This record gives sequence, structure tokens and C-alpha cells, in this order.
Amino acid sequence: QVQLVESGGGLVQAGGSLRLSCTASGSIFSINGMGWYRQGPGIQRERVAVITSGGNTNYGDSVKGRFTISRDNAKNTVYLQMSSLKPEDTAVYYCNADIRKTSSDSRYYAYWGQGTQVTVSS
Repeated sequence: QVQLVESGGGLVQAGGSLRLSCTASGSIFSINGMGWYRQGPGIQRERVAVITSGGNTNYGDSVKGRFTISRDNAKNTVYLQMSSLKPEDTAVYYCNADIRKTSSDSRYYAYWGQGTQVTVSS
């Protein structure tokens, strides 16, 4: 089995910072892309940031210049450093990873974490 476990969410004032972490564990042969998504109240889940295994990144327009995604391949962990937070960043943040479980199966499967709440007060 594969698990993604997020941590680092919480309550912060507007203008503040938070760092989210997500670690993948279990039956893992390799990990391709990893990313963060969020879902606010009454809003569809949106992509926040993604990073390839080689370190290439892509950000949603609403977070460019404020959020930074990074990863530690040795630890199977992806991070999201969030700065200059705004009330509209309030959401449940989900980690996602494309994981290959064994050397004999070349397919990658998408896994999701359980989500961590980020609340930004004005």
C-alpha cells in the first residue's frame, strides 16, 4: 500500500507564512510528478503547484511569486512554502503524487493525501 501524509496546516494571519510537507510511504519504486492542490468552500479543487522528478515547477496564477514548491527525492517528500498568505488562500490543501510501485509494473498511479486545512484570517 502507498500512503501520502500531509502536515503543516493551521491558522495564520494574512501576510503570514506556512510550510506544508507531504511524505509518501509504502510500496514505492519511483515517484514521477508531485504536487499540491486545494479546495476552498464551494469551489472546485484547483492546482496550486506541481514539480517533476527533475525539479521543474509550475504554479497556478493565483500563487505565483508567493508560493514555492520543492521536493526531497531521497525522502519521498514534497514541500509547499507559502508566503504573503491571503484570506482567499483558505482551503484544504491536498498532496498528490504519481507513483510506480514495483520494477515489474511500469505504470504510474495517482495517489492523494487526506488533506490539511489552511485558514488565513484577515
